[in-house]
Amino acid sequence: MNNHQQSTLKVGLRHSEQLRVEPCHTVPQVETRWPGFRDMPSVLATAMMIAFIEETCIRGLGPYLAPGHKTVGTHVDVSHVAATPVGMVVTAEIELTRIEGKSLFFRVSCRDEGGLIGEGLHRRAIIDEERFNRRVQEKAGQVRGS
Repeated sequence: MNNHQQSTLKVGLRHSEQLRVEPCHTVPQVETRWPGFRDMPSVLATAMMIAFIEETCIRGLGPYLAPGHKTVGTHVDVSHVAATPVGMVVTAEIELTRIEGKSLFFRVSCRDEGGLIGEGLHRRAIIDEERFNRRVQEKAGQVRGS
């Protein structure tokens, strides 16, 4: 982390976001080409809940990152314990609990209007976007060159 980040990003940071569940957030819509998902109930998909948690972290961290830096998810350990139907509002809450170098550790939870739907831990890494994209392009070139 650079000096700007060390002086402003601190353990204890909290942020929350809200999402109204729409059909595009439901299990059958995660990937319409996967036949196993097509027959599933039309409720908030675990994948979408995780993505919403990540979005909440991204938005919460945005003001604290140096120009050209972003964060990427590196680990998720989150339960999904209750179904949420289309139309309900989900609130994701995140708390930064630990900083180790470029690794950021979060306690996360999601609730809908009926109560807790998921909770756990999430880890993100601070990246230099230009360097990261260069590495991804190099990797893609290696695959194409095989």
